[in-house]
Amino acid sequence: MQRTEGQLGWYMGGQASWFISLGMQFVLFPHLVANVLHEPAFFVGLAQMCLQIPALLLMLVGGLTAERSDCRTILIRVHLIAALPALGLGYALLQGLLAYEILILYALTMGTLGAFAIPARDSSLSRLGGQDIQRIVTIAMGVQLSGQLLGMLSVQLIPFLSAYFGLEDLNAVSLFLHVQALVMVLGGMAVFQLRPMPSLHEPSGATRGSDILDGLREVWHSPSIFPVIVLITAIGLLYVGSFMVLMPLMVRDIYGGGVSQLSAANLSFWGGTILATVTLLRFGHVEARGKVLVASVGSGAIILALFSLPISFWMFCALSFLWGIGAGTTMTITRTIVQSEARPTHRARVLSIYQLGMMGGGPIGSFAMGGLIGLTGLANAVLLPALVMAGILAWLCTRTALLSLHAPRPELHNEGRS
Repeated sequence: MQRTEGQLGWYMGGQASWFISLGMQFVLFPHLVANVLHEPAFFVGLAQMCLQIPALLLMLVGGLTAERSDCRTILIRVHLIAALPALGLGYALLQGLLAYEILILYALTMGTLGAFAIPARDSSLSRLGGQDIQRIVTIAMGVQLSGQLLGMLSVQLIPFLSAYFGLEDLNAVSLFLHVQALVMVLGGMAVFQLRPMPSLHEPSGATRGSDILDGLREVWHSPSIFPVIVLITAIGLLYVGSFMVLMPLMVRDIYGGGVSQLSAANLSFWGGTILATVTLLRFGHVEARGKVLVASVGSGAIILALFSLPISFWMFCALSFLWGIGAGTTMTITRTIVQSEARPTHRARVLSIYQLGMMGGGPIGSFAMGGLIGLTGLANAVLLPALVMAGILAWLCTRTALLSLHAPRPELHNEGRS
C-alpha cells in the first residue's frame, strides 16, 4: 500500500503541474491577445477557440493512443514538449517579435498536446488507485481545481513585479511564461517516477477507425455509462457555454463591473467546486450516484433561471458559488462512474469520449449563447439552457438508468486499508 501511495503522490505531482500551468495560461493567453496585441473581439474569440479545437478533432485519437501505448511515456513526452511553446512565447516577447500568428501556433500546439495528455492521465488513474476509485478521483479533482486556481492567482503578481521591481509589463509576462514552462518540466520529472504502464490493448488487426467505433459502441451499450456521457455532453453545451459567455457579459453589462468584479465572480464559482471536492473527499463513498447527479445538475438549471431576475452583484456571486458546488459534485461523480464502469481494455477510449463531450460542447455552446444573447438579451437568454437541461434530465430519468445508478460501499476495501 505504501508503494501505491508513493506512486499516487508522483501522479498527483504531475497532475498539479499540468493544471498550474493551464491556470497561468488561462490568464496570460487572452491578456496577450486582447490587451497586448489589442485584437478585435472576433480574433480574440478565434484565438481562444484554437485552444479547444484540437480536442474536438483529436481527443478520440488520443484515447486510442493511450490504450495502445505506455501512458507513462506519453505523459513524460507531453509534459516536456508542452514546455517549449511557453518558452518560445516568452522569448518572442523579450525580442519584440510577438504576433497574432505566433499566438495561434501556440494555441494549436497546446490544444493538441492536451488531447493526448488527458486520456493518458485519466486512464492511468484507475491503474494506480486500486478499488476505492471515488476517493482517488476526488483527490485528483481537488488537485486539478486547486492547481488551476493557484496558477490563475499567481499571475496576479505581475503588477507587483512591475511596480516594486521595475520590470516592464511584457518582461514580467515573459518571466511568468518561463515559470509556466518550468512547472511543466517539473511535472514531467514527477511522472518519470511512475512505474511503466504498458498497453492493455489486445492486438486484433483492427484499424484505428474501427477501434474508435468500438469505443463508441461500448458507451452506447452500457446502461451506466451512456446516460453519463449524454449528461456530460449536455453540460458542455448548455452550462460550459453559458459560463464562458454569460458571466463576463453579466458582470460588464448588468453590474457595470471590470476585472476585479469578474475575478470575484470566477473565484466564487471555482471556490464552490473546490469546496464540493473537499466535502466529497471528507464525506467518503457516495452510493446513490444517480440521484446525486440529478440533484447537482438540476440545481444548475435553477440557478441559471435565477440569473434572469434583477439580483444584486453579491447575490450573483453567491449563486455562482452554489453553481460551483454543483459543478464540482457533478465532475467528481461522473468521472468516478466512467472510471469504475468502463472495461480496462476500453477505458481510455471511453474516457476520451467523456472528455470530448465536456470540452467539445464548450465552444459550440459559447457560439450559440453569443447569438442567442444578441437576439433575446441577457435576461431571456439564460432561461433557454435552463429549460433545455430540465428537459434532458427528465428524459434521462424516465428513459435511462440514470436515477438508479449506485455503487455498493467498498467495506472490504476500507477494512483492508485500515
